[in-house]
Amino acid sequence: MKVLIVEDESMAAKRLIRLLQEANPNIEVLAQLDSIKRAVSWLKENTADLLFFDIQLADGLSFEILEQVQVSAPIIFTTAFDEYAIQAFKLNSIDYLLKPIDPEELGNALEKYEKLFSQKEIPPMNMALIEQAMQMMTKKYKERFVVKIGEHIHTIPSNETAYFYSQEKATFLQTIEKNRYIIDYTLEQVEQLVNPEQFFRINRKYLVSLEALKDIITYSNSRLRLILKHSDEMDAIVSRDKVQEFKKWLDR
Repeated sequence: MKVLIVEDESMAAKRLIRLLQEANPNIEVLAQLDSIKRAVSWLKENTADLLFFDIQLADGLSFEILEQVQVSAPIIFTTAFDEYAIQAFKLNSIDYLLKPIDPEELGNALEKYEKLFSQKEIPPMNMALIEQAMQMMTKKYKERFVVKIGEHIHTIPSNETAYFYSQEKATFLQTIEKNRYIIDYTLEQVEQLVNPEQFFRINRKYLVSLEALKDIITYSNSRLRLILKHSDEMDAIVSRDKVQEFKKWLDR
């Protein structure tokens, strides 16, 4: 089976490739592309048996690929969005996988592909529903977080957040005004909920806002050290495997 992966997060792409090879050693990944533009160019000249499209790419939604080039191969979408928001395109693909991808769910999706392919029942793309899905997917970012202060409940807008961080198995929200609150989410969950154009996961501990960046300094082992506004934190270090992706994020 020959596979094309369209995914702009390098770590997510590497993990998907590893999971595919573990699920089926005969799978050959022809290419891993990180943008709509590159995917369209590749698909105009090449083909694959199965396509994996991450929905949210740096240069737009992967649905746009289907508007620019004829795609006959079946697609499995990967997404961090809630299930109800993707029903419009569910009928137009082999399957969808919520991130972080579960190996068992990936295996089930591959089995579904094998079954449909053998019966030649690959569903056709319905561009009307694809357009509907694009409209639904453009707004699915969390706008505020509920926090508890004593006996009181307050909401903190996402755009007033300097950064999120984890500490001692808890997740904290730090505001631009230097107020800190504990929230009922893991940092992994927060990363999937907030706007990726506004926030970036620099390492295992920090998810920082673009607006919170005061300075960026080269650091040891090809890493970057961030000076954050309204913060005395000293360990806001962009891990080495995130540096290139972080620079691309800054350059959008």
